Amino acid sequence: MEIYTSFIFFLFGTIFGSFFMVVGIRLPQKISFSNERSKCPACHYQLAWYDNIPILSYLLLKGHCRKCRYSISYLYPLTEATTGFLFTLCYWHAATPTEVLLSLLFISLLILIIITDLYYMVIPNKLLALFLFAFILVRLIEPLNPWWDSVAGALTGFLIIFIVILWNKEAMGAGDMKLMAVLGVVLGFSHIIITFLLACISGAVIGIVLLRFSIIQRNKPFPFGPFIALGALLSYFSGDILIHWYLNLFT
Repeated sequence: MEIYTSFIFFLFGTIFGSFFMVVGIRLPQKISFSNERSKCPACHYQLAWYDNIPILSYLLLKGHCRKCRYSISYLYPLTEATTGFLFTLCYWHAATPTEVLLSLLFISLLILIIITDLYYMVIPNKLLALFLFAFILVRLIEPLNPWWDSVAGALTGFLIIFIVILWNKEAMGAGDMKLMAVLGVVLGFSHIIITFLLACISGAVIGIVLLRFSIIQRNKPFPFGPFIALGALLSYFSGDILIHWYLNLFT
């Protein structure tokens, strides 16, 4: 039964991952993602349903458009597979149905933020507002202990980035600040701090690697949202373990 349920979560995760790619690419451009069918950006061939099967269609088409053989980004199957895995992890990690719902919403926001920030270096306000409303509703049903930890997390997340921007306004953007505040509602005070620290560490390490191989250029804008998302992901699923490990260093 557990294997069957896990498979269902993975399957739905891949479907939502495919949908998130569409939303993440179209939303910042204000293109409808509900009425307009997906099409090849090169030849404008409208994809049939069998061209949109998560992961499988990409493999069968060998990463190319069926009609013109235009190369399709590997981010599509990667996002689908990653979302499927994370949705399954939500099922295994959460203790209650409400927490499962919160986990799925949390992962959904993180995936969408990664896509929009990677493609456009934008974190849409509409996206943050929608998920903030959803997070508040769920936290009213199943609050952190104590309940005001969500408020402390939101304020701390906001203030951390606000201080960074005051120190160096080019280091981060207002979108990062609002994103941290929204994530703080879910994570709480201690975990939002862990999120920021992990985001900085991962951003520094990956940034150095990308510079080393000339994938990015020094003094060029670099999206920080994906690293906040990575930090939030690690903090949400293993934050307590990291806190326990850190405290044991001093005992």
